[in-house]
Amino acid sequence: MSSLYWHTTGTGDRDLVLLHGWGLNAEVWQNIVPRLSPHFRLHLVDLPGFGRSQGFGALTLADMAQQLVPQLPERAVLLGWSLGGLVASQLALTQPERVTALISVASSPCFTAHENWPGIKPETLESFQQQLSNDFQRTVERFLALQTMGTENARQDARQLKDVVLSQPMPSVAVLEGGLEILRQDDLRTALDHLALPFMRIYGSLDGLVPRRIAAELDARWPASPSVVMEKAAHAPFISHPDAFCQQVQQFIHAAT
Repeated sequence: MSSLYWHTTGTGDRDLVLLHGWGLNAEVWQNIVPRLSPHFRLHLVDLPGFGRSQGFGALTLADMAQQLVPQLPERAVLLGWSLGGLVASQLALTQPERVTALISVASSPCFTAHENWPGIKPETLESFQQQLSNDFQRTVERFLALQTMGTENARQDARQLKDVVLSQPMPSVAVLEGGLEILRQDDLRTALDHLALPFMRIYGSLDGLVPRRIAAELDARWPASPSVVMEKAAHAPFISHPDAFCQQVQQFIHAAT
C-alpha cells in the first residue's frame, strides 16, 4: 500500500513545506530544522517512493506533485531542493490558490543542457540511469559526491548526505530511474514565465549540477524573481552554509507573506 511520509514540527505561524532532492529523504533537512522551527511550521516530506514514502513506483513530475496535494496546507510556502524544486514548481503552477510563495534551491526549471541553456549533459544523466541497474549503491554515492564537490568541507558534507540516504529505506531502482527521467525530460521554463507568486531562487557558486550561469539567465527572463548565489557553496548550500541559508529563507518569507 502506498503511504506518504509527512511530518509537521515547529512553532511558527507560517507553513513551510520542504521537498528534498533525488535519492534522498526529509532527513536531509536535519541541519536547518532547529534554525527554522522557531519561525515556521515545518512540513518534512519524503517524496513518493523515497525514504519512508514506500509503495510508489516511478512517477511523472505531475503525478509526483499530485500525491502531495491532499496534505498540502491551505497557505503553504514551498521550498524545493534540486528535483524537489521541480516538484515544488509544479505544485505552485497547479495549486496557486494553496501556495503563497515558492523557493527553489540549487534547482533549475530545465536540468538538461540544450543549445544556449546551461545544465547537465544528457549523456551524463543517461549514464547514471544505465549504471543504476549495474551498481545501485555506487551510482547513488557518486551522485552525492558530485553535489558537494569543491566546497571547503566537501568530504564531510558528502558523508552527511550519504548518512541521510542510509538512515531510511532506500528507493527502488525504478523510482530512482523515474526521478532521473524527470531531470532529463521536464522543462518548466515557459510555464513558470507566467507564475504570479513570490518566487526566490538560491544557488551555489560552485554547483556542478546547476551552473551559476542559470541564475543570470533566469534573472533576465524573470525580473520579478530574486536570486541569491551563495559563494563557496555547491549543490547543497543548506548543508555547507546553514546559517546564511536560513537567513535568506527567513528574510524572503517574511517580506513575501
